[in-house]
Amino acid sequence: MDKRKETVYGMEVVAADRGKWQDADKRSTLPEAFGKKAAEAARAFHRQIPGYQVTPLVGLKGLADRLGVKGIYVKDESKRFSLNAFKGLGGSYAMFRILCQHLGLDPEVTTLKELLDERYREEIHQVVFVTATDGNHGRGVSWAGGLFGCQVHVYMPAGSVEVRAEAIRRVGPAQVTITDRNYDETVAYAMEQSQEHGWYLIQDTSWDGYEKIPSWIIQGYLTMASEALEQMEEAGETPTHVFLQAGVGAMAGGVLGYMVHCFDRRKPVVAVVEPAAANCIFLSVLEGDGKAHSVEGDPVTIMAGLNCGTPCRITWPVLRDYAEYFLSCPDYVAAHGMRLYARPENGDEAVVSGESGAASMGALALVLEQKELETVKESIGLKEDSVILLINTEGDTDPEGYRNVVEEGCFPVPGKSPQR
Repeated sequence: MDKRKETVYGMEVVAADRGKWQDADKRSTLPEAFGKKAAEAARAFHRQIPGYQVTPLVGLKGLADRLGVKGIYVKDESKRFSLNAFKGLGGSYAMFRILCQHLGLDPEVTTLKELLDERYREEIHQVVFVTATDGNHGRGVSWAGGLFGCQVHVYMPAGSVEVRAEAIRRVGPAQVTITDRNYDETVAYAMEQSQEHGWYLIQDTSWDGYEKIPSWIIQGYLTMASEALEQMEEAGETPTHVFLQAGVGAMAGGVLGYMVHCFDRRKPVVAVVEPAAANCIFLSVLEGDGKAHSVEGDPVTIMAGLNCGTPCRITWPVLRDYAEYFLSCPDYVAAHGMRLYARPENGDEAVVSGESGAASMGALALVLEQKELETVKESIGLKEDSVILLINTEGDTDPEGYRNVVEEGCFPVPGKSPQR
């Protein structure tokens, strides 16, 4: 496969071609915000939260054997804080930093216990946060609001299912509204509300003038990356490849940035996976001018958590400069991943994964399974000695949708018998 876009088996794949717009050796400076020190600070905070546990790293040996690679390991974030998704890591850490700033406290030395002391309780209760979400981020912010005793407003884009809205209300104090706007418009509306009412906007994407809070959210995600690499080391493995799903690219860019800090030039090959309907990072790379580009209109995909039209300003340069491959995938790719997770092979552990969580598994599996994707497999360098790390970012956050895919076989892979 050359540097140009290749469309095979319904997936579009593009390899990074940095020479189109810059010398490949003159990459942007990697932010220290995604380094080891930032990860250690976030993880030290998360350890103080009641119920904190390191989420499992699941080894899928049976599947790896069938697909012809040495190992497939999955960081299962469906177990995080009983939230069924990883987003609570970012929302809670950013909220902690914001509240410390609001109260004039030093977050480097202030503990969670100190912040929750009675002397601050009334003032914290008056603080109001607002965010836009497709589901998981809003649930994390709502839960964090309950942890700290704050008020929260959450706005969701048109097409959001009510079960996701109710899940946000159930875990915390959030007032939730499903709007008639697309995701980017909903983010803009949340920003307008924050400015009008004096609320804190806590959003997991960024733009000119709004970067500090998203950076704190992304730093919260580094706890997950730090745990995963420790667990891989304990298992005696080093990942050769990492597949990361992306919406705005906050999680993918943060995790990639952390891995570059940890591995430097020995870092794994990284492939970024997006839904074809909302593939803003893929399109930005394909444009080849080094700039971020947006997907217009009202994208529709089952991968609700990845249904975002504009790349995160902070992480876009990291993804642009340090990821090797970008995959734009139809919905059946995520559905295939969900079914593979749910039906373990030869002693493997079952993993419950929602549409967004399974996108990377579906993409990896099809690249390894399908003869039509052999050139993609060879280009990415997937071989018998490859060890792949995936992150299951969510569980069955839409139970009905999960049943439709896993039990009823909705969104089958073309040319394959329905998996039911």
